[in-house]
Amino acid sequence: MVRNPLTPEERERGERLGRLLREARGDRSMVAVAAGAGISAETLRKIETGRAPTPAFFTVAALAGVLGLSLDEVVGRCEPAVRVA
Repeated sequence: MVRNPLTPEERERGERLGRLLREARGDRSMVAVAAGAGISAETLRKIETGRAPTPAFFTVAALAGVLGLSLDEVVGRCEPAVRVA
């Protein structure tokens, strides 16, 4: 199966997700947050840096839970701003 390349919008959304997670993590260690979410620190690093811009839903949900974020907040902060033509 061949994966289609990501659009610029998908990449941008992944970067916003990474920034949100980094901000929410604050002073907590990457290792502790990743362990709490059941993922590797390397996976969290890739998500936070935008190198994994489309993580699985359950990964995002687990991270949101550990970081005290609602999924509504995650979606709201990661969607692009509405552009008026």
